[in-house]
Amino acid sequence: MADTRGEDGITAEERAAMRDLAKERRAAKKGASRADGEAALLEKLAEMPDDERAMATRIHAIVTDVAPDLVPKTWYGMPAWADANGKAVCFFQPASKFKARYSTFGFNDSARLDDGTMWPTSFALTELTKDGEARIAELVARAAGA
Repeated sequence: MADTRGEDGITAEERAAMRDLAKERRAAKKGASRADGEAALLEKLAEMPDDERAMATRIHAIVTDVAPDLVPKTWYGMPAWADANGKAVCFFQPASKFKARYSTFGFNDSARLDDGTMWPTSFALTELTKDGEARIAELVARAAGA
């Protein structure tokens, strides 16, 4: 695979994610509401290929169900769910975002998943099974402190 980094070492996909983050921060400064965050998340879902959209839509439903206090938003242009301070607790990274082999569902350091001295913070997803949905629900509930 050819290296697609520019002279500054940043790929076009990474540059787009940084632009998305700048847009998200401007919206936060203007006092974006929960409804604004939900609208932004749904807009990103609509842009995804069908298979990724199906996974992300189901994950959104799971997060909303098990951790209703988490606020939907976007984070670097990806669907995410944030705590009361606006910090993304968990996120869905579609494979198409960075031309990766698989999508991931991940957690940031604000997630309450600590388990000893080492624990996973993201999970590869090629499809979303019932077992996968149950595992995501359990992790999100823990991460949100529910």
